[in-house]
Order: sequence, then structure tokens, then C-alpha cells
Amino acid sequence: MDFRNAYAHGFARVAACTLPVVMADPARNAEATIEQVRRLHDDGVAVALFPELGVSGYAIDDLHMQDVLLEEVDRAIVTIAEATAQLTPIVVVGAPLLIGNRLLNCAVVIQGGEVIGVAPKSYLPNYREFYEKRWFAAGDDAVDTLVNRPHWPGADEDGDIAYGTDLLFEATDVPGLTVHVEICEDMWVPVPPSHRAALAGATVLLNLSASPITVGRADDRHLLARSASARCNAAYLYAAASEGESSTDLSWDGMTMVYEMGDLLGQSERFPSGPQATVVDVDLDRLRQERIRQGSFDDNRRVEGIGEPGGESFRVIALELDPPTGDIGLRRKVDRFPFVPDDEARLAQDCYEAYNIQVSGLEQRLRAIGQPKIVIGVSGGLDSTHALIVAAKAMDRLARPRTDIIGFTMPGFATSEGTKSNAIHLMESLGITFETLDIRPAAQQMLKDLGHPAGDGEEVYDVTFENVQAGLRTDYLFRAANQRGGIVLGTGDLSELALGWCTYGVGDQMSHYGVNTGVPKTLMQHLIRWVVSSGQFEGEGSKGDSVNDTLTEILDQEISPELVPTKEGEKIQSTEDSVGPYALQDFTLYHVLRRGYRPSKIAFLAQHAWSDAATGDWPAGYPEGERPAYDLETIRHWLEVFVRRYFSSQFKRSALPNGPKVVAGGTMSPRGDWRMPSDVSAAAWLAEIERNVPTA
Repeated sequence: MDFRNAYAHGFARVAACTLPVVMADPARNAEATIEQVRRLHDDGVAVALFPELGVSGYAIDDLHMQDVLLEEVDRAIVTIAEATAQLTPIVVVGAPLLIGNRLLNCAVVIQGGEVIGVAPKSYLPNYREFYEKRWFAAGDDAVDTLVNRPHWPGADEDGDIAYGTDLLFEATDVPGLTVHVEICEDMWVPVPPSHRAALAGATVLLNLSASPITVGRADDRHLLARSASARCNAAYLYAAASEGESSTDLSWDGMTMVYEMGDLLGQSERFPSGPQATVVDVDLDRLRQERIRQGSFDDNRRVEGIGEPGGESFRVIALELDPPTGDIGLRRKVDRFPFVPDDEARLAQDCYEAYNIQVSGLEQRLRAIGQPKIVIGVSGGLDSTHALIVAAKAMDRLARPRTDIIGFTMPGFATSEGTKSNAIHLMESLGITFETLDIRPAAQQMLKDLGHPAGDGEEVYDVTFENVQAGLRTDYLFRAANQRGGIVLGTGDLSELALGWCTYGVGDQMSHYGVNTGVPKTLMQHLIRWVVSSGQFEGEGSKGDSVNDTLTEILDQEISPELVPTKEGEKIQSTEDSVGPYALQDFTLYHVLRRGYRPSKIAFLAQHAWSDAATGDWPAGYPEGERPAYDLETIRHWLEVFVRRYFSSQFKRSALPNGPKVVAGGTMSPRGDWRMPSDVSAAAWLAEIERNVPTA
């Protein structure tokens, strides 16, 4: 594999372009188009979209029907084709073409020096400032499937070129790149042609537009392009006319943008001076994977009769692009934290929703089973802290006293004074019922009964030593719940379940309700910060210790299970030393769970996201001094760890208690997003890493 090449990982570079037009001067417009395509070729672009009627100019009114203009347009098409013969991009330009007895507003598709297809505009606006039916015929009912242009490069032996709204342009050497073209108004109708083309297999939808600008229209374009890309599980490129068009009654902003499945990948400056292009890398794998998962997408195709016997069919024009090799960079934003938005307002909204999903889920469970008390183990770490403040809010909303929450802090052999103190302060501040239950005597006895050296005081700190403590804590919680009429509230999170960082059965894998099981570790700290900043417990506290002060202190702690004792001067036991940095492992988890990507692609993306801490965006509130970078060797190592742990831990997830799905990235629930045999092998995934991911 050409590991550092974006095309090798399922991306295709596309460009939505605009440029100054010279009205009714096709030769000069062709020259400007060719110049821009050459630059895009050098930039590794596969698809280059230009505005509607850009060869002639859009706002030239009755000049569209003049023979001189139409002849010059014809020559300009030939010029563009011949000049781009050695260039990579599929070039899509707008031109008026005489077909039979009518004039059509068309998109001309050119690649490798040939015109490979012509797509007419289906729907013509003839309202308010638009008068297109004065000049053009609608292409939606075209009966011809060919346009005769024997002098055009690419015409067959009869002089014909494919014509119609049913054309798909498929790059055979860029898997997943299938292009469909529609023009301006086609996007504004209730059932756009592009939507039916997407059902037929188009992944990259193009819209050549002129679209004069009025106040508020840019927002409308964004709405339509975004929704089209989201509904169609596709990329949607939009390019509008720019300077040079007539200002007799209108103005033009040269807007270009690219959306992918509802995400804005890029947009250019509006009202520009000179040519502009939005150049981005579209993730074709993402589109394909989403269509696989969303079975209703293909059901819609079947119901609409597309590709079915007697139904609508599309013609596929195959082509070869010979995309660039080597490192061409990656022209798209890659989020370091796929579960955590780096936009401050969006992060606040996500935290609001996540917290309330958890609270309302717990409320419903308590109502459904007769309003039991809640029993929870509070360690002073992130997960138990968050579960506790969710429980407190649920009790408030149910108008029940918080004393119906029974918190236990259960110090073991390695519990630090800091975490124990934080746990007690938090429980006191929240006003719950709480107790300290020292598990060390019972753990010592169990280790002794098992014949474990630690039972006789030897410093043997293996998995059994750790799990005896973890198991006892959960055992005590279940027995206390039975004794006091309660349910055990689980505190383990989504990331721990993915990595198997939990003790099976009578351990932290088990509970009566797992309120955190849908929350990834990288989101947990932001949820707690949001609880503080949004004032969920503002002004609460006792003995001078406010809830918010304690929550803030907990956020600054090292993530540790605190199961292995350390001596003075030694580093405390670190979870991330064992399972890997949660930042990297959550990155991998998202792309495995939500996207189904191969490990080499995840490593490629991780390198772009994490190789330089100084570039790219960080979530609001992420501490300046704690922003790491990871090289490819480190990424590869922890990716292998993830794969091994992920596959070997399925048996724990298959027995997962109930808990709410929180993030769109998915859950580990065997009743929800993820189902997998517990005894499946990771060999193929590990082999893919070995084959395709270099060590440096």
C-alpha cells in the first residue's frame, strides 16, 4: 500500500470552482477554465466543477440563441477537451447547446481530452428574476440518449456522445467515485435528479449553478446542499457564478462549497476577485460504509424502482483517472476527538444532550421498577463521579431525596488519600447517604484462601491481586443493594468496554443499570466540566466544600484504577500505560464502531490528527499543557493493542447490562450497535496492520 497517499485510503480530491466570466466570449472563458484545471491537476484533483453556463456566461439573455455565440461555445468545448488531454480531473463546465430544435442548458463532462457526456438541466426556473424558459427547453423529458457532435473529441464512430440526466460517471481506478451532475434549479425541487442518481449509485453529486445572490439566499443554498448530502449519503459540490456576470438587475457572489453527509468540508470566499476553488478530499469509504449500514437507503431504491425490472435505469460511463501517488497531504479536517466537538457551542449542546439522556434514562428505569434506592461505588475518579451527579439530578427530577442514593467509598490496597478525600467531599456536598467500607481485610483473606502470595504479604501484584479488589467492591455493592432495597448503578464507560478494561461478572462490568456505558472516556471530562460551567449544582455544598470545587479537583487527577500499591517516589498505576492513551483509543474506537474502517486507514487518519499538537483545533477547555502528539510508531503500537483487546473482550460486552446509548458514534450494547461473536479471531485485522502500516 502507498500508505501516505490519500487515494490509497479511499479519498478523492474534488474541487468546486468559480472564476470571472467574460459575457458572450466563450474563447476567453475556455482559456480561464483551462488555466484553473491545470492548477487543479497539479494539486491532485479528481473532479473539477465549474458554474452553470460558465462557457458563455449566464446573464446574457437572448444572446444565448445567437448563432455566433453557439458556434463559439462549440469551439470552446473542443478547446477545453484538447487542452486537458494530459490532465487528471473530470472537468464539468456549463454551456448552452442546440440539440434538435431546442436549446438546452447543459453540463458538459470532459476527461482525458474527450467529452464523455452531456447532462441537460431538468427544471427551468421561470419565476421572480428568472426567465429561463424564454431560451431553454427542459431536459427532464428528453427522449434522445445521444447528442451528435462528430467533431468533438470523444464522439463515437457515428459522431455521438452520451446525453441525458441518467448519466453516472464512474472512475474504475478510484473505487467508490461515481459522479452525477445536476444544474442549479434541479436542487430546489422536491425530488431532485441527484437523489435518484444517488439511489442508483452516485456518490459525488455536482451542481453547476449561476444563482444570483440576494440577502439570505446563501443560507438557503447551505441548507439544501447539506440536506441533500445527508439524505443521499453522498458528497455534494456546489459552484455558483461570480464576477463578470451582468449587473443590470442582479449581483453574483461566486459561492462554492462541498458537503459530505451533512458535514461542511469547505467553502470559498464569497464575492471574490479572481478565480476561487474549494478543494477538499471526500471520504468515499465513509459514503459506502454508511450505505451498507443504512439498509433503508437501498430499500428506497427498490421502492422507487431504480435499477429494478421495468423501472428507471441509469447509464454508467466508465473512465480511468490514473490518480496521483505519493504523499499529497489530506485536504479535510480530521478531528482528534471524534466523540468531542471542538466547536465550543456545539460541545456545550452535546454535553447538555448527553447528560440529559443519561438522567432521563435513569429516571425511567427507576420509575419502571418501583423507585428503588440507588447504590453506587464512588472512587473519586471521573466515571463514578459522573455517574453520581447523574443519579443526583435524576433524584431531583423525580422529587426524591438525595439521601435515597447510598454511596460507598471502598478503599483498597492502593487507594490514595486524594481520591478517597474527593469521593467523601463529593458525597457530603451532594447530600447523599454514604459510608466507608474498607475492603482490605476481606481482600487479604480471599487472597490467603486462594493461596496467593499477596495473602501472606508478598508484593505480588498480578491480575488476580487486582481483580480480587474489583470483584469484592462489586460484590459488596450488590449485597448492599439487596439489603437496602436498591439497585447497583454501574459506572464503567464505553471506552473501558471497548478495551475490556473491566472485571467480568462480579466486577465493574456488571450492574443493575449502566448509566455510563454509552459515554466514551474522552467525553467524560467535558461532561463534568459542563455540569460545573452550566451550574447544575451551583451553590450547593456543605462544610465549605462546594460540589463544583470538588468536581474541578477530580478533573485534574491521573486516570488510575488504584489497584496496585506504589512506594514513595514511584509513579502511580496508570490505566493508559496498560491500554493506551484514551485519546488514541477513542479515535480508533469511533472509526471502527461508526465507520467500519480498516486499521491502515485509521492509522493514516490518526497520523494526520495527532502528529503535531500545534496544528488543528482542540476542544474548548482542554488544558494547554496536556496536549500530546503521537508519531506513527506509537500510533501503530496502540492500534495493535486496541485490536487485540477489542476482539478478546467481546464476551464482556455480550453480557452487558442495560444502559442508554448516548453518542451517535455508537454503543457496545449487544442489543444495539455492536454484535460480534465472543470467539472470533483478530488475525485478519492484525495482518492488515502488518502489511499496510509502516513503523515510521
